[in-house]
Amino acid sequence: MKIKDFSIIELEQKAKDIRGKILDTVSKNGGHLSSTLGATDLIIAMHYVFDASKDPFIFDVSHQAYAHKLLTDRWDNFDTLRKFNGISGYTKPKESNSDYYVSGHSSTSISLAVGAAKAIKLKGENRVPIAFIGDGSMSAGMVYEALNELGDKKYPVVIILNDNEMSIAKPIGAISKYLSQSMASPFYQKFKKGTEKLLEHLPESASYLAKRFEESIKLITPGILFEELGVEYIGPVDGHNIESLIKTMEIARNMGKPVIIHAQTIKGKGYEIAEGTKEHWHGVGAFNLKNGKSSKKSSKASATAIFGEKLKDLASKDKKIVGVTAAMPTGTGLNIAMEAYPDRFWDVAIAEQHAVTSMGPLAKEGFKPFCTIYSTFLQRGYDQVIHDIALMDLGVVFAIDRAGIVGEDGETHQGVFDISFLRAIPNMTLFAPSTDTTLRLSMDFASNFNKPSALRYPRGSFIAKDNCNAKKFELGKSDIIQNGQDIAFIGYGNGVGRAIQTANLLPDLNPTIIDLRFVKPLDVNLLKEVSKTHKKWFIFSDSVAIGGVGSALLEMVSKEKIKNIEITTFEYDDEFITHGNTTLVEESIGILPSQLAIKIIENLEN
Repeated sequence: MKIKDFSIIELEQKAKDIRGKILDTVSKNGGHLSSTLGATDLIIAMHYVFDASKDPFIFDVSHQAYAHKLLTDRWDNFDTLRKFNGISGYTKPKESNSDYYVSGHSSTSISLAVGAAKAIKLKGENRVPIAFIGDGSMSAGMVYEALNELGDKKYPVVIILNDNEMSIAKPIGAISKYLSQSMASPFYQKFKKGTEKLLEHLPESASYLAKRFEESIKLITPGILFEELGVEYIGPVDGHNIESLIKTMEIARNMGKPVIIHAQTIKGKGYEIAEGTKEHWHGVGAFNLKNGKSSKKSSKASATAIFGEKLKDLASKDKKIVGVTAAMPTGTGLNIAMEAYPDRFWDVAIAEQHAVTSMGPLAKEGFKPFCTIYSTFLQRGYDQVIHDIALMDLGVVFAIDRAGIVGEDGETHQGVFDISFLRAIPNMTLFAPSTDTTLRLSMDFASNFNKPSALRYPRGSFIAKDNCNAKKFELGKSDIIQNGQDIAFIGYGNGVGRAIQTANLLPDLNPTIIDLRFVKPLDVNLLKEVSKTHKKWFIFSDSVAIGGVGSALLEMVSKEKIKNIEITTFEYDDEFITHGNTTLVEESIGILPSQLAIKIIENLEN
């Protein structure tokens, strides 16, 4: 039975079943919860009105699209969600033809819908792109770039704005509620179209008065911004009333022009423990469905937590230390400093470009900004790093969280490119801690360094055991962890821990283990000295090989004319890395210490 044949009562029961399936799966596997529960009724209405087999269903970020997956032939294997070789937590065309586009970063959906609408028009087809976007994603400039063109070209696109925070607009009393309901009716749309035609034929004075009347009505409705951009607006509507949503979407589909449906939903709908604006229910690990408590046992402190506490400590001693994040205060640990010093640490919402650029003037004015950001999201502010920070040689620190493989979030979130794209920028200094203590020491160095710099650290905890006696960071200086013979294991960041683990599996090898610390500038003097007695270098770093640490060392060897050095890097190959349990993902690409030990033995035998 197709969903278009369901009655409203059957659709409402389907929504309950879908929420139950999502809760059962996410409580075991982890994943995004509150937003996808809140979006369920909207997605059911989308599938009732539109056809996912031909109409482009474009989900912004797509972490809220679990109901879409369950409605498109993935019910039976939904229990593999986010598991290795299982269903992705985001839309993925390779997984299903109903997934129009890969999505994992925010604020791209309307641009994608505009592109799809252009293609549909050129092909002369009768299809309608639907962009599903959350209110949080509306803070990014790319959204308004897309709306600007859409309002001008008038392509038939339906935008569903899922407002689960009431951050766009609240209903303004009974009048607004009445107007919102009226705007969704066929009578209002017909009346508006007729009025527009009438205005074309009225004398100028009468037309002026009519337009002023229309503008005064708009001023007490929440859709004025979109209307002024040339996009029709309907809403706010109840995002959990399936019958009303279907009627509204049918109207929007038949309008033949760009229209935005503003739907208000409740995060965590259907699971009382998670309902509301509780941030920690956005993305969760496995948890007890009855009481909502995490199933994860306590473990050593994460690098993120250590960063957050250390930044607060630095800020308590130096009033010039400030910081910013783009919608990830808890995820980056910046929330700790934000709570202590709300006037000096800011969350600018999903606006990475703005976050980066806004820190430049602070550095110019004598402050010390920490721009805390995930590796995967720093990609979105790359031009700003070059143009607004490095070109001015300003002392902004980029604290790069989630560097390396991030596990279940997969291809769109793996933090593997930052070394490669930052290393090419003049004036940029790159360094990385390898333990809890060296993270704190690296932040001490960063807080007193007056040039653009970036330090990276992993999701979760460091591999290497902590060394409380680690020496301070000095610009361009490495640290020898273990003195050995003939062979050098050179680690960078969390790669140092992997190098140590691999060395422990090869007790007869006795390699020299070097914590590189800085990949730009390199410790040329130490490396030249090592090259005299160590002719085989094995490189360990959680980053792509192209432009990575191995490349930097090869460039140095060539520039310094160091002869007879053989460099083997265990960085990632030139391909996107899949999702799943981190250990299983690492095994699939051959970088577990046991696998690396075998590769090293084979290399030496050859």
